[in-house]
Amino acid sequence: MKFARPFCGWLGLFFLLVFSAKAADEIPYKKYGYTPAQAAARLLDRFSFGAKPGQVDAVVAMGIDNWFEQQLGGNEPNAALDKRLANFKSLQLSNDSIVNRYLNAGQVIRLATRNGLLNRDSIQANQAAYRAQVKQLMEQQGYLPIQELHRELVVQKVLRAAYSNNQLQEVLTDFWFNHFNVSATKNQCQQFIYTYERDAIRPNVLGSFKDLLLATAKHPAMLEYLDNASSVSVRNAPRMNNNAQRNARGLNENYAREVMELHTLGVDGGYTQTDVTAVARALTGWSVMQGNFIFRPRMHDNEAKTILNKNFPANGGYQEGIDVLTMLAEHPSTAKFICTKLATRFVSDTPSASLIKNMVKTFQSTGGNIKAVLRTMVHDPSFWKKSAPHEKVKSPFELVISAVRATNAQIVQPFQLFTWCTKMGQRFYYYQAPTGFPDRASYWINTGSLLNRMNFGLAFAAQKIPGVRMDLAALNNYHEPESAIDALTVYSNLLLPQRDHTANIKRLIPLANDEAVEEKINKAAGAEEKLVLEKGNKTLLSQVVGIIIGSPEFQRK
Repeated sequence: MKFARPFCGWLGLFFLLVFSAKAADEIPYKKYGYTPAQAAARLLDRFSFGAKPGQVDAVVAMGIDNWFEQQLGGNEPNAALDKRLANFKSLQLSNDSIVNRYLNAGQVIRLATRNGLLNRDSIQANQAAYRAQVKQLMEQQGYLPIQELHRELVVQKVLRAAYSNNQLQEVLTDFWFNHFNVSATKNQCQQFIYTYERDAIRPNVLGSFKDLLLATAKHPAMLEYLDNASSVSVRNAPRMNNNAQRNARGLNENYAREVMELHTLGVDGGYTQTDVTAVARALTGWSVMQGNFIFRPRMHDNEAKTILNKNFPANGGYQEGIDVLTMLAEHPSTAKFICTKLATRFVSDTPSASLIKNMVKTFQSTGGNIKAVLRTMVHDPSFWKKSAPHEKVKSPFELVISAVRATNAQIVQPFQLFTWCTKMGQRFYYYQAPTGFPDRASYWINTGSLLNRMNFGLAFAAQKIPGVRMDLAALNNYHEPESAIDALTVYSNLLLPQRDHTANIKRLIPLANDEAVEEKINKAAGAEEKLVLEKGNKTLLSQVVGIIIGSPEFQRK
């Protein structure tokens, strides 16, 4: 009992320190002149795909810090979303199951001819008959076309972004997929893209950067996309059989170059061509078999290597690749490169040096902990800069999903929204270059793209996009606006809460009063064929909402 009082005293001091630290660590939006509602709107703009009706007030009621920490947790239930996704055939399949089920035409032909099920001569003689034969063969053998897999891949991304309660997780999944880009345009990796997002990207978006890097490096999608699966050191495999010798293509430096230039160090990160070659040698033998990662020891370069002035002894094997990637993940250049990309995505196209410095310090002190870096970013004065709070421009995907969320729209045919994203310049999952889509306003915004975005807004609000439905009147509790200006004011505040709409409304008044605005925009955009496939009632309200969604202010986040 003699220890009870001191213990209680220390316990009290402990809780005092904890609560004092918590108070000191509160997101400092008030210090920079934001009201709770303005701060909530700011966080929703950047860490979600857009605020839903009433969500700003809900975040304020919950507490700004509580909402942000909840999003960093990424564990909110999604019962309704999960129920919709459960209907998809492919989303729970393993890589080897996908490889043996979803095939492109070329794979079917090779498999069928090898097993004597398809006559090679008929392939050349009659294309129509050949296509019918391939289709019949796929049905008989239980194969499904690769296009069906890709459709479910696209649809699940649209639904998760629009309806997930873990919005930050979805935003970061989009960000990191783009950072570690692979493309469905390459046949060798297209079967693996969903599991790449599901197994390598999504589970690691709020964890350690090193874990994220290693997960992407070992995934078949990346191994095939950047050719590391076929990178071998022939001289270390003298006992290979003739078939293996014919298939051995030698050292391939594609992944080694991109992992340093695009994934870790950055183009100015201090590496040389000699380092590229040495990293490629360290990763020889990292390959794919039946849709899964495999290390092939006899394909590995077992000689000693020097990378970024660090020596790696001979016979390092599989662990050598792990050690090299770990070294890249922990390099100071990587900390700066990754923090700059995060700041560019969430703060500004030109983030301040002080912000990056603070984020880098956290990155290095926490071993690349992504949550900790995001916390540092949100506490930095640069995040709350009032002079240009909405200078980031939405990508087409962000525009489409933010429109869905702002209007409480119900998506019955998600692929229609993918079609619109493609029309506006973002065919996600199909960007060919390993750089991913550029994250800057100048890439997304030009005269043509602005017209397409306005055209999307009008088609969306008029409910002319098949399978997308909303009740615009319900957003305003069925109170009918008295005029076009009144409608512009009311719905600007509903769709983009806590912003100054004065200048934007002034720009939009002529469009709101123009009954031929849709026809004029289609003509200006040079639309040879319209993607609008269903008739809808053209009303003042739908036109007003459409031009708000298509306006410059809605393009910003």
